[in-house]
This record gives sequence, structure tokens and C-alpha cells, in this order.
Amino acid sequence: MKSITVLIALISFSSFALAQGSLVDTAQIWSKANSKTIKAVVIKPVTYSQSAQRFPVVYLLHGYGGGYANWITRVPELKNYATIYNLIIVCPDAENSWYVNSPAKKQSNFESYVAEELVSYIDANYRTIAEKGRRAIAGLSMGGHGAIMLAIRHKEVFGAAGSMSGALDLEPIMAKYDFSQLTGDTSITHFNWREYGVVEIADSNTIRGLRLIVDCGVKDPFIKDNRKLHAKLLAQHVPHDYIERPGGHNWAYWQNAIAYQLMFFGLFFKE
Repeated sequence: MKSITVLIALISFSSFALAQGSLVDTAQIWSKANSKTIKAVVIKPVTYSQSAQRFPVVYLLHGYGGGYANWITRVPELKNYATIYNLIIVCPDAENSWYVNSPAKKQSNFESYVAEELVSYIDANYRTIAEKGRRAIAGLSMGGHGAIMLAIRHKEVFGAAGSMSGALDLEPIMAKYDFSQLTGDTSITHFNWREYGVVEIADSNTIRGLRLIVDCGVKDPFIKDNRKLHAKLLAQHVPHDYIERPGGHNWAYWQNAIAYQLMFFGLFFKE
């Protein structure tokens, strides 16, 4: 109840934040890992231009078929949230990479890009607090998978992770999403998806020290994945926030879910 009260109070402040405005950049970042320039939206709070203060950062990942501009286009309220929680929001492009380094597809090394190159670029070019305790990563659908997977595999970089409608169990969907274009012939590339699927790799050891929030609608096609992860973490006594609400796999759900995710991260950054 306390969290909901805080959320309502903060959202009621959004009209003030909107009046003040936020700063939105489109960064063009050279990726050595991908041998190309990749765009990202960077949303700064209004206080960014008013002081020399440094800020925590939330990296917000898109889903399959999406791109770097999805979040700011579909949820313009992100500009308000950046000011309300006094943080920077970064929305990178990762194509349909599933946020992994592909051994088969050229210019598709997005684990290295997001977890290493992008973070380094943002820290070098914006006034961030360059500590894992002041970095979080979240995403929807494919991006929900990417956020938790990257946080687990790069715990030295991210202190918190969040998933909205995440595709957290990869094996059942590999054929549908043609994962073979990324993996190539696994007998040759030795690419093992079990090293990347969240349900596979999340446990009491890999999650230790990582703050985690998982949110999924009860009519979402990935609800079973999310319940499977939740049950596994409960059985292993792993602290995490888990939310199920009415809704499906759509922007109406994610527009609501992101408010809870950013509140969660805002509280984490104050710890």
C-alpha cells in the first residue's frame, strides 16, 4: 500500500515535470563490436542543465521488431519520469539480436555493445554516477529477457534489473523467432542457449546482490515463463518483486508497467 501511495503521489507531480520539460538527445554511438554506428535515445531530467550534479542511469531495452525510438514514442511520459526520479534513461537499439553476441550473424554483437560499449559511452559523455549501484537495466518482451540476462552476466555493471512481459524461457520460442540466424550451426559454433535463457541461468547464486522486479500480464503469452521464474526464485528463497496484473502483451500494459519499474529503481538508487 505504501508503494502504491508513493506512486500515485509521484505521478500527480508529472504535470509539473512536463511543464518544466526534459532534455532528449539522439546519440549516435560507434560500436567497435558491430563495426557500425548505432543510435540511442538519451532522456535527461530537467535538473541536468541546472547544476553539475551526477545522475543514476536506467537502460531501457526494446522488444523484438522494435528499435531505439519505441519507448520515447510510445511512452512520452518517460520525460516526466526522468525528472520525477532525477535520473537518466537510455534507450538503445539492438535490432532483433536477443541481446547476445552472435557467432553467425555479422554486425550482431549486442551483448558487448549494450553491457560494455554503450555503458562506457554514456559514462564518458554524460554526468552519470558510474557505479553498478547507480545503474539499472529493464526491458519489455525480448528486452525483458535481455535486461535480466545482461544483469546476471554482467553483475559488475548493473545493480538492478527489471522485466516487463519478458520472454524468459527461450527454448520453446527458438523456432518461431528463427534463432538459427543468430546461432548458426551449433555443432560448429558451439553456441549454447542454455547460457542465456533467464529461467535457465537465474538462481540463488547468479541473482545474489542483484535487485530484481518482474512484471507480466495474466493474458500475456509469456505468463508461464514468468511464473516459472517466480516459482524457481521462491523455491530458492531469492528476494525479488513479482507482479501479475490484468493485461496482455501490448503497449497499454507496458505504459503502466514502466511506472512501477522506474519507481522500483528510484527507490533502489536511494539505498
